[in-house]
Amino acid sequence: MNRERIAFTILEVMIAVAIFFACVFGILALVSQSLKGARSLRPVSIDARSAIALLSLTNRLEEGPIPPEIIEAFQNENPGLRLDGMVSEYETNGLFQVDFMVTGAPNPANATPVSVTTKVLLYRPLSTRRTGLRPPMR
Repeated sequence: MNRERIAFTILEVMIAVAIFFACVFGILALVSQSLKGARSLRPVSIDARSAIALLSLTNRLEEGPIPPEIIEAFQNENPGLRLDGMVSEYETNGLFQVDFMVTGAPNPANATPVSVTTKVLLYRPLSTRRTGLRPPMR
């Protein structure tokens, strides 16, 4: 009986292990690429929540465009998006309507521009009224 033919040689084992790892790494690369493709197809929801939160921290509102510091903070936080909007008096007694419009391409892989409009009512009794008079201080 020939003892050399009973087991595999070390060279055969090394070649089999190399082929196995090449197949495993190929499968992992394929799965990773498929996950990246699936993420790029996922719909991206954009909104002006962070800008609304920043604006809600202010004590006074003035009619006109949204303050530039809020626009700058929003755009630094959300690269690729642009914020526009207007503040207008909705009713008397310090109620204001703020119209936000967010535009841009939120996902670099999918460069389709998106536009979302949001309206918010904020109560700010210390704000300047249209007539130019301030509300009475208590």
